[in-house]
Amino acid sequence: MLTYVIRRILYMIPTVIIISIIAFATIQAPPGDFLTSMLNQFQEQYGSAAQEQITILRDQYGLDLPFIQQYFLWITNIIFDGDFGRSFAENRPVSDILIERIPLTISITMVTLLFTWLVAVPIGVFSAVRQYSLLDYIFTLFAFIGCSIPNFLLALVLMYIFYEAFGWSLGGLFSTEYQAEPWSVGKVIDLLQHMVLPIIVIGTAGTASLVRVLRSLMLDELGKQYVKTARAKGLSERIVIWKHVFKIAVGPIVSTVGWLLPSLISGEMITSIVLNLPTTGTAMYNALLNQDIYVSGAIVLIVSVFTVFGTLLSDILLAALDPRIRYD
Repeated sequence: MLTYVIRRILYMIPTVIIISIIAFATIQAPPGDFLTSMLNQFQEQYGSAAQEQITILRDQYGLDLPFIQQYFLWITNIIFDGDFGRSFAENRPVSDILIERIPLTISITMVTLLFTWLVAVPIGVFSAVRQYSLLDYIFTLFAFIGCSIPNFLLALVLMYIFYEAFGWSLGGLFSTEYQAEPWSVGKVIDLLQHMVLPIIVIGTAGTASLVRVLRSLMLDELGKQYVKTARAKGLSERIVIWKHVFKIAVGPIVSTVGWLLPSLISGEMITSIVLNLPTTGTAMYNALLNQDIYVSGAIVLIVSVFTVFGTLLSDILLAALDPRIRYD
């Protein structure tokens, strides 16, 4: 098992390198750059010397270098110094922006992943075991609705409902009265209240998808001969369902971790923009608007690493759950 994990980690290295090249090329694909888009502002500030000042800054930031040199300068600084470059728009290191925003992004993503599994697994199993029951129809209806409603629309609707029903204004990370206040019990409670909405919104689509997939897999397994044999031997329904059927059906679900993590992060991005949360989502949006290539490139790279890490995690879990998967 250890050898298998080490080999999978070694496979990640060239994968991440290739992804980083594609990410950096994609970020630089649109014509122009931040300094070009700020030309009018530079003309107001420097007058006829604006173009000369832009040339100096382009040389300072290495924007006139060939693509290969820019990429190697960027990736080597990340690997050896942890330096993701400097944000043009905010005029500070990209690493400072990431340090501010990544912890909340990871927190929301991990809690949402836990929420997704805790809700989807029992509902998916129940819907399969009680096929065509009233609750099965209800859960199936909500699953289709969850897959169909865009995150931003659901966020707006829930913001309105929470405000009308409970008087909670859940935009942002804190209420107005707590934004500048030191940490206290009240501020923690206010933070938890504001995290409820993004977790529900981001987790809804993933939960709905997992419910549908798990229900289908469970129904497929329930019709097989080994289930009839287990029941004929007198095993309890709980053991048949959870020890035999679910253990086999959960394999394909575990494999979805590879795409579920980045999908949660991308969902977090849209939701963060609507709810004005200080996460990497709003930072990415502002960076794309401003052509702030080092901020957007760093975030794309981190999301890509999450994808690769999620795939590694799902491979390890599958190998641990299913003895039929060979380590060599």
